[in-house]
Amino acid sequence: MDPTQSAKCSLLRHTVATLAYRGGKAVRDAPAGFSEFKAGPTSRTPGQILAHVCDLMDWGLSLAEGRQKWQDSKPQAWDDDVLRFHAALAALDRRLASDADLGSPAESLFQGPVADALSHVGQIAMLRRLAGGPVKGENYHKAHIAIGRVGTEQAKPVFEFD
Repeated sequence: MDPTQSAKCSLLRHTVATLAYRGGKAVRDAPAGFSEFKAGPTSRTPGQILAHVCDLMDWGLSLAEGRQKWQDSKPQAWDDDVLRFHAALAALDRRLASDADLGSPAESLFQGPVADALSHVGQIAMLRRLAGGPVKGENYHKAHIAIGRVGTEQAKPVFEFD
């Protein structure tokens, strides 16, 4: 892998770790029934959004491997999709950490599946507030986010606020 691609993969890996941290916070300890909450008659449920985020990460991995595979998954039990979310992040992170060349430009991986997933994590956080189970705000600039830390175990928040 050339040094430029290596640097881009490093930034992508940090972004994936950021997604794990922010997404993990948004999905952790969700109130009972949250997965089926609807903000309006045509809105997606948090369960549908989380399943879509998992699909985005699977798609990102397929793109990084030089193939394009998309699937529309139905939501599973909330806790199962939370585990799927972190497993999909881990698989993408492993691919980005490898020495293999990317099958898609790093910029395209960022602007497509990764940026879309970040947007959807924000939707889940907003729906938590609407559903009466808000996630505390946080100064994410101070968060201890580390490349490769993409599982359910994340660093404790440094500075949260209501």
